[in-house]
Amino acid sequence: MGKEKIILTGDRPTGRLHIGHFVGSLRRRVELQDSGLFDKMFVFIADSQALTDNVDNPEKVRQNVIEVALDYLACGLDPAKATIFIQSQIPELCELTFYYMNLVTVSRLQRNPTVKSEIQMRNFETSIPVGFFTYPISQTADITAFRATTVPVGEDQEPMLEQAREIVRRFNYLYGETLVEPEILLPENAACLRLPGTDGKAKMSKSLGNCIYLSDEADDIQKKIMSMYTDPDHLRVQDPGKLEGNTVFTYLDAFSRPEHFELYLPDYPNLDELKAHYQRGGLGDVKVKRFLNSIMQDLLTPIRERRKEFEQDIPSIYEMLQNGCEVARAAAAETLSDVKNAMKINYFDDKDLIEEQVKRFQK
Repeated sequence: MGKEKIILTGDRPTGRLHIGHFVGSLRRRVELQDSGLFDKMFVFIADSQALTDNVDNPEKVRQNVIEVALDYLACGLDPAKATIFIQSQIPELCELTFYYMNLVTVSRLQRNPTVKSEIQMRNFETSIPVGFFTYPISQTADITAFRATTVPVGEDQEPMLEQAREIVRRFNYLYGETLVEPEILLPENAACLRLPGTDGKAKMSKSLGNCIYLSDEADDIQKKIMSMYTDPDHLRVQDPGKLEGNTVFTYLDAFSRPEHFELYLPDYPNLDELKAHYQRGGLGDVKVKRFLNSIMQDLLTPIRERRKEFEQDIPSIYEMLQNGCEVARAAAAETLSDVKNAMKINYFDDKDLIEEQVKRFQK
C-alpha cells in the first residue's frame, strides 16, 4: 500500500451551490488543491446519494449535475489538478458498498448521529428507504475506492467518518491489510462551521429561500443582504445592538478581511472595532449591511463572471466530467480488485485455487 496523500470530497447535486458551500468546503478545497501537499484529489458529484431521498425526482438531480460542475470550475477547482467525476458512473462503488454491508449491523447504523438527524430532517421516521439508511456504507465505498487518506468535512460529518474507519478496520482485520483508513480534516476556524441562512435560520437551504447563490446576479445579492436578519431589538441607530444571532455579523466573521476595511469602511480599523460600536449603539444596520454587500460583491463577481464563461461551452464541461469518470473508474477498479483478492472471490485470477482443486479431485 502506497504512502500517497489523497483527498476525497464532494457534493450532492440538489441545487446550485451557495455561499454556505463556499465557506464550508469549496474555498478550502481550492486551497488544498493548490497547496501541493497532496498527490491526488478526487472531487465527486454525489448524484447516486442524492437519489436516495429524491428518488421520485431524478430530473432535479440530473439538471443539477451541470450546475454543480459549473460552480466547481467557477470557484477555481481545476481538472488538471483534481479529478472531477460523477458518482453514478463508477459502478465499482456499488459493488464495494454491497461487500461492506456485511460488516455493519443495523443497530450500529441506527446509532449514527448524522443518520439520526438526517432521518428526522426528512421526516423518514416511519419509513426509511434502505438506500438512505445505508448511506454511511456507500460513503465508505466512495472514500476507500480512491484510497483517500484525507476527507475534509464539517464537524456534523464526524460520525460518518468514524463509521467509515470502523468498516475499514473490520475489513482489514478479517481479510488482511487492504483498505486505507481515512483521516478527517476539520475546518480551521469557527466561522467556517455552518453559515446560517439570510433569515437567521440555522440552515441555508433552497427550500427555505434563504440562500445567496454563487451564481446570483449583483442586484439579487444586494437585495438579499439588505433584507437580512439582524438584531430585532435594534430599532434605532442609537440603540445598543446584539451580535449573538445577528446574521450580518456572522457573515462578516466568515468573509471580511482587513483590506475590506481600508477599501470600504476606513472609519474602522478592523471588525472588532465595528462590533464594539454596534454593541454600544450609534451604528445603524444599513451601514453594516452596505459594508457586507461590498465584500460579497467583491467575492462573488469574479466567480459569477468565470461561471458565465464556462457556460458558453457546455459540451466541454461534459467532456471534462467524462474524462474525470474514466480516471476515477480506473482507480476504483484497482481497489475493487484488491478487495476481491482479499476476500478470495477472484476465482479466475487465482491460479493456486485452480491447482488446489485439480489436486483435490485427482484420485
